[in-house]
Amino acid sequence: MARALMIQGAGSDVGKSLIVAALARAATRRGHRVLPFKPQNMSNNAAVTIDGGEIGRAQALQAQAAGVEPHTDMNPVLLKPETDIGAQIIVQGRLVATVRAREYAAMKPSLMAPVLESFARLKDRADLVLVEGAGSPAEVNLRSADIANMGFARRAEVPVVLIGDIDRGGVIAQLVGIKTVLDPEDAAMIRGFVINKFRGDPSLFDDGYRLIETRTSWRGFGVLPYFARANELPAEDALGLAGARKAAQCKIAFLALSRIANFDDLDPLKLEPCVDLVMVGPGEAIPGDAKLVIVPGSKSTRGDLAFLRAQGWDIDLLAHHRRGGHVLGLCGGYQMLGRSVQDPEGIEGPAGETPGLGLLDVTTVMTPQKTLTRVTAVHAATNRPIEAYEIHIGHTDGPDRARPFASSDGALEGAVSSDGRVYGSYLHGLFASDGFRGSFLARLDIPATDQQYRARVESALDALADHVDAHLDVEGLLALAR
Repeated sequence: MARALMIQGAGSDVGKSLIVAALARAATRRGHRVLPFKPQNMSNNAAVTIDGGEIGRAQALQAQAAGVEPHTDMNPVLLKPETDIGAQIIVQGRLVATVRAREYAAMKPSLMAPVLESFARLKDRADLVLVEGAGSPAEVNLRSADIANMGFARRAEVPVVLIGDIDRGGVIAQLVGIKTVLDPEDAAMIRGFVINKFRGDPSLFDDGYRLIETRTSWRGFGVLPYFARANELPAEDALGLAGARKAAQCKIAFLALSRIANFDDLDPLKLEPCVDLVMVGPGEAIPGDAKLVIVPGSKSTRGDLAFLRAQGWDIDLLAHHRRGGHVLGLCGGYQMLGRSVQDPEGIEGPAGETPGLGLLDVTTVMTPQKTLTRVTAVHAATNRPIEAYEIHIGHTDGPDRARPFASSDGALEGAVSSDGRVYGSYLHGLFASDGFRGSFLARLDIPATDQQYRARVESALDALADHVDAHLDVEGLLALAR
C-alpha cells in the first residue's frame, strides 16, 4: 500500500498544483512510482484520460511529471462552471448532473465515497500518492461537508503540508490564522509549511519564517523562490495567458470568454518568439492588426455568444474578416462561428436557439451525449499530423463541412469557409503538434521556430524539480508521507 502526502494551500492560486508536479517529478527521479490525486477540482480546463473520461488539466500535467498516463481516478470530482451559480458535476470522469451551488452543497457528502474509492485504487498502484487540496482549509464554514481538504485528510489519514504565497502579501497572517481557526484535530493533520513565490533575498524573511514556526508549532520545509519558467507550463487560469505579451512581429488575438474552456490550447502559441498572443478582455476591442483571431472553447456556448455580442466582438470579428483576417473557432468557438446554436432539450441552459456569427455555413444542435476521445488526425490544408482530443457536446453540420479542417480515420472533422479564411474544429490541443503548428502559422505568413513543445514542457518540469530540490527539504517532505 502506497504512502500519501497532501499539499494544501493557504488560499487559491498559491502554487499547489506546480508544487505537486515538482514533487512528483522529484520523487519519480528517486525511483518511486508516483501518482497524483485531487479529490475535487473546479475548472473548465479539462483533459481526456486514457480510460476515456475527463479530469482537471492540472492533474494531467502532474501525471506527466510522474511519467504516467492521466486516469479518471486522479481527479474523481470535477466541477465545470456553466454559470455563476451552476456547474456540471463530473464524477470519476463522467457527467452525472448539472446543478446549482446550493444543490451541490447538499450532494457533496455523498461524493466522499467515490473520492475514497478512487484514492484506494491509486494507492494500490503506487509507492507514493501526492494529493492536492482545493482552495483553503481556512474556509471552515464549509468544513462539515468537505471532501477536498481536511475532510478528506482526516478520512484518509493523510498528513498535510500547507503552502503560503508570499508574493501576494500577508503570508504570516494566512498561516498563523489557519492554525487559529481550524478545529484542533484538523490542525493536528498539518505537519509543516512551505513559503512559495519569494522574490529577492530569502534571508530577509528569516524572522517571519521563525515566527510562523513558533506560533503554529509546524515545521518549515523551506522558502521557494519564484520559478521563472512557470509560464512554460500549462496554467489552470486563463489569466496566465495575459502575461504572454511580447514584442513580436505577428499578433494573434483570442477572446477571453466568460466561460472560456481548455484555454491551454493556446500555450504552444504563446511560446513562439514571433507570436504576440493578445488576450482580448471584456470591453476591449479586437486589435485591428491581428492576423488571426481565435474564438476558444466555452463551457456555455449560447451564454458566451451573448457575452461576445455584449462586448461588440461580433462587429469586430466581421470587420476583421472583411479586412482579410483569419478566424479560428475551437470547440465552443467553432459552434459560435456557425449560423445558429440550437439547444432544444435545454442541456446548457434554457431550451432555445441562438443565432451564430454566420462566418461558417454550419449549424450546431446540442445533444445529451458528450464526446470524450483522443484523436489522431491530419490537417487537410497541410497534410500535417495532429495529436489532439475532443471534449464537447453537440453535433455540427452544414455545407462548409464539405471543406474539412482535418480528417481522422477517414472521417471529416471541422469546417472551412468558402474563402478559406475561417476555420472551425473540435480538436483540442492541436497546436502542441509541432509540424502542424509550424505549417499553420506559415500559411498566415507568421514565422515559426522548430521548437518541440512537449520537449519544452518536459524540460520545464525537470527544471521545476531541480528548483524544489535546491530550495526545499524534499527528503523531509517525502518522509512525512504515510
